[in-house]
Amino acid sequence: MNKDLTTGKPEQVLWQFCLPLFGSIIFQQLYNIADSLVAGKFIGENALAAVGNSYEITLIFIAFAFGCNIGCSVVVSMFFGARDYRKMKTAVSTAMIATGTVCLILMLTGLMFCTQLLKLIHTPGEVFADSKLYLDIYMWGLPFVFFYNISTGIFSAMGDSRTPFFFLAASSCTNIAMDIWFVTGFHMGVAGVAWATFICQGVSCVLAVAFVLRRLNGIRAEGRQKLFSGEIFLRFARVAVPSILQQSFISIGNIVIQGVINGFGPGVMAGYSAAIKLNNLVITSFTTLGNGISNYTAQNLGAKKPARIREGFKAGLKMVWLLSLPLAGAYFFFGQNLLGLFMNTPSAEAVSSGRMLLRIVSPFYFVVSAKLVADGILRGASLMNRFMIATFTDLIIRVVLAILLSKTSLGATGIWCAWPVGWTIATVLSISFYRQMSRSDSPIIQI
Repeated sequence: MNKDLTTGKPEQVLWQFCLPLFGSIIFQQLYNIADSLVAGKFIGENALAAVGNSYEITLIFIAFAFGCNIGCSVVVSMFFGARDYRKMKTAVSTAMIATGTVCLILMLTGLMFCTQLLKLIHTPGEVFADSKLYLDIYMWGLPFVFFYNISTGIFSAMGDSRTPFFFLAASSCTNIAMDIWFVTGFHMGVAGVAWATFICQGVSCVLAVAFVLRRLNGIRAEGRQKLFSGEIFLRFARVAVPSILQQSFISIGNIVIQGVINGFGPGVMAGYSAAIKLNNLVITSFTTLGNGISNYTAQNLGAKKPARIREGFKAGLKMVWLLSLPLAGAYFFFGQNLLGLFMNTPSAEAVSSGRMLLRIVSPFYFVVSAKLVADGILRGASLMNRFMIATFTDLIIRVVLAILLSKTSLGATGIWCAWPVGWTIATVLSISFYRQMSRSDSPIIQI
């Protein structure tokens, strides 16, 4: 159901809109967690390392899908908030065409060069074949990833965060069952978890696209709708390209860090693979809540109600900090137990590495969550330069420190220490940029 985010008490509106988004990302992350869990439990530690190693490369492609999602969502939100439904529909079709073109190029590139990427990050020989097998299957499913992201972006732009949640809840639960079935029943190994994800993402994508087209057909618009608009494409690109660059460079940075970690052997790789999945579950959840705040910001700017954005920032902070408390506590005190979900008979090195990573980063969830709320507002207002400065600062600091500290007596623990430093400095920047923006009472973006 479409929802107007420009009326009502901001705190109540954001909670109602963002909680289904939080639930959706939990189920979205279950795709990757399920792959690692089944690989570690039913295949072995090397399989877990292979899936985790491949995951860092898949994040590059997810970055492009995420950027297209954000670009489409922000532009459609502004037209929806301004009640300009004709341009809103044109924005949807324009985003679909642009996304399909980007997806095709990336799929062909990935299929041709995944071996070189695996060599680039120094993938150990004992996990190389499984890593490549997983990536090859993943590449064929890229259209599902891209068009599902576009569909959820459109739903969110129209204030509907519940429909994507229902799709993901059903699809993710099915994916877990299929992972186990393919691995234990058909003995397909790493290929089993890859094909299970491929099938479930495909079904979820087809349903999401069908439902979003049906929803759009039910909205009446004055005048004739264009299939593609160069002007709207530029608006889409203005938000999408910086988001893609930001996420891509983060993924490249993570690949560099993965290469450093690979030098410590399969034990540390497996521990990192399990712990980083748990960490990414939290960070991606906060990022998704930030996306919801971007939709809220864009709708209110489209409706020329910028004063509501300041109230939304305070409500967003309260929301993410309430969520940070139990998550940080669980990871800090019970991290070893949670890591056990991914590893059946883990080595001492794997457990020690994963537990240390979680204990170092989890207290700083309160810091990075504040950054992601401010980033959500900056994206929603299309202030992408400021958003990128803060994000790249975080990335550069984390990568450089990870490389330097890994060569000291701290070893792998030095890599984990890079996260809190980068997060803290970038948070100061993001909040400073938001405060500069909030001093103005006039809409920043004109429809």
